[in-house]
Amino acid sequence: MSSKVTVKLFASFREIIGSGSLEFPVPANAGVTAGELLAQLVREYPALGGPARACRIMVNRQYADSSAALSPGDEVAFIPPVGGGSD
Repeated sequence: MSSKVTVKLFASFREIIGSGSLEFPVPANAGVTAGELLAQLVREYPALGGPARACRIMVNRQYADSSAALSPGDEVAFIPPVGGGSD
């Protein structure tokens, strides 16, 4: 049986993919991690490679690292580095 996780996208991720969110299938017993999901996104959207190296990960609105295990129904957010401000 397989279900989905919701992926929230911000800043350059949103611009590259052209959407603020996606749904990805996650096998219920596969033990997929947030890092594996990010790697899958980079394979599908190679332009994410740069921002993905320094992005922050949130799982269910809590900061997490790339080894965080995902479960069906989870919400994952990838937050790339953003620049800005003035001198």
